[in-house]
Amino acid sequence: MDILHLTEAIDVDREEAGGKASTLAELLAIGFPVPPGFVVLARAFEQSDTALDATLLEAAERLGSSPFAVRSSAAAEDLPDASYAGLYESFLNVPLGGLPEAVRACRASMAAARVTAYRDTPTQMAVLVQTMVEADAAGVAFTADPLTGDRDDLLVTAVRGLGERLVGGEAIGDQWTVRGSAVRCQRVTEHAVDADQVRAVAELARRVEAHFGRPQDIEWAFAAGRLFLMQARPMTALPDPVDWRAPGPGLWQRNFRLGEWLPEPLTPLFADWVLPRIIAGFNEEMKATAGVSLPFGHELVHGWYYTTPHPVITPARLAGAFVQGRLTLVRFVHHALVRPLVNPPAADTALLAQLHVRWTELRTRYQQLADSAESEVDDIAFLAGRYLWLLAVVGGAAWKMEAALGRFARRYLADQLPDGAAVLLAGLPGIETDIPPHAVYSLDWYHPMATQSTLDESRRTRSATNREAAENLCRAALTNRPSSRAKFDVLLAVAQRYAVIREQQARDLTLGWPLLRRLALLHGAELPSSDPTDIFFCTRAELNTKDENLAAVIQQRRTTWQRQRRLAAPLQLGTPSRLVGVVMSRAGAAHSPPPAADNSITGQPASPGRASGRVRILREPSEIDRFVPGEVLVAPTTTPAWTPLFAIAAAVITDGGNLAAHASLVAREYGIPAIVGTGNGTRVLSEGQTVAVDGTTGVVSW
Repeated sequence: MDILHLTEAIDVDREEAGGKASTLAELLAIGFPVPPGFVVLARAFEQSDTALDATLLEAAERLGSSPFAVRSSAAAEDLPDASYAGLYESFLNVPLGGLPEAVRACRASMAAARVTAYRDTPTQMAVLVQTMVEADAAGVAFTADPLTGDRDDLLVTAVRGLGERLVGGEAIGDQWTVRGSAVRCQRVTEHAVDADQVRAVAELARRVEAHFGRPQDIEWAFAAGRLFLMQARPMTALPDPVDWRAPGPGLWQRNFRLGEWLPEPLTPLFADWVLPRIIAGFNEEMKATAGVSLPFGHELVHGWYYTTPHPVITPARLAGAFVQGRLTLVRFVHHALVRPLVNPPAADTALLAQLHVRWTELRTRYQQLADSAESEVDDIAFLAGRYLWLLAVVGGAAWKMEAALGRFARRYLADQLPDGAAVLLAGLPGIETDIPPHAVYSLDWYHPMATQSTLDESRRTRSATNREAAENLCRAALTNRPSSRAKFDVLLAVAQRYAVIREQQARDLTLGWPLLRRLALLHGAELPSSDPTDIFFCTRAELNTKDENLAAVIQQRRTTWQRQRRLAAPLQLGTPSRLVGVVMSRAGAAHSPPPAADNSITGQPASPGRASGRVRILREPSEIDRFVPGEVLVAPTTTPAWTPLFAIAAAVITDGGNLAAHASLVAREYGIPAIVGTGNGTRVLSEGQTVAVDGTTGVVSW
């Protein structure tokens, strides 16, 4: 027979029935909800039009329902290495009388130029006719993330009505991700389906995957409450799953120190040129102030920056520390790293005040370099690295001093400060919250400068008022304890001063970035490409080459980088030694968040208070305009460029960050709860979801 019912096509070779029909016939035979239909084999088109028309109409009448959907079923279609997706013509809502014409037009599309351009190999082609499913909602589902290759993430995209709006590019659809039993909506444009329907689609897709033994791309539709399987094919060009192994022994962290400013995978030119110069400057300033350079290990893992929380120490480097200058490593470690935790005023007097003066002098030189038309990339990046070391030591002392103030508050002022001492460090004079022209969202120079905006400072005014009231309350409680009152005043003064210093230093770390980016784009203008940003996907050695293959290499690197951006990079890799683990635990440094209940996630409490609101997930600077006042900001991390959102957000949640991070300090300035270091807030939470944020305990619940 030349025309077969779909249930009969399972007995026909794939070369005759084509990929789509053969797959659906197999799935229909074992009980999958495939709409009924028939297959017009390639040999049917050898007969006259009159004979073919009569046979088609007879088969359609036996099917017993109209209208129809007419689609291709080529022999080479839906293969593991070639999908031919969208290349052939499809016809929907075809009435009985129009069926012969639609079938012939579908068959004729096998000779279209776009088909031969895709794969210039002759192929047989049958035509699949099915009863039309009048979909209320439809879409596609991938049983693995097509960009990252993660087999644990199942992606569902949905639109209202027919799925052709989605596959034809007319709509972007709602985007859902299913991981285990967790279902989250990442994008809402049409409100096409609910979570239960997504679970049903995911279960159907996983069953198809289990049957064929490899990741699948399916098309589905809901009609009158029933779920139909419209198509299934193997996922093509799927990346291998990534392996997040530590690049060396011990603990490696993604959001520690420099990593706090690098919330995405690095572009090649930054990794090859700017990053090494920053690290060189960092190590040079360490040597100048600590007496020895003890570099921190750093590596890129799938493009993401990871570093060790402790320097790489060798006997030779330690020995060198004791013969360098007047400031030895031992004195430096004691006064800069240990003493701020136990005696902040003494640490300030003994060392930190000196280093602050050194920073102000270096900042002046940095500003001069940033303003000079003669400056070079190497000079700017190197001085930024020196600046970063002083930020890490001087500004980094702020949270240690806060910890000392917090211990005092818990012992003597628990009733006056039930949420801790953070209220005493909010609304501080001297902190500038406007967006400077050098503010960035990432140190990677691929990203443009932040957009300047006007801020509503009413929240900061309230924070200052609350701080002053809390200070007075504490002093009143200590009236009859003069020695404790004096200690409180000294601790408070030094903790407040270094909180301001830390934010001042963080604000100006990127003074040289406008010039740095301009210099990069000038190099980009010399490329044969019409896109100057191609420069960021070169290496330094390639800048002056005439390699004819460079354009293809750049495109491949862009593709790889975009895939890496989608990866769920862990906050830490490897395992800390016992000593390092104890120190980090006491210090409140970045860590993987503890397990949470199904309806909550946890992180580090960074700014006290409690608030509820709708989640807005912003992964890229270009999305900031989507934020609505009163929403909960959820982001991978935040830098000073994000400050405008703190003035209007109900609360802040970040994947990365720690107690010294920008989100911690600025959230307090605006008196809103903040939780940092959740590790996966942007992936677990859903856009539009209502959550309760407890910045005192570090718990997000819903």
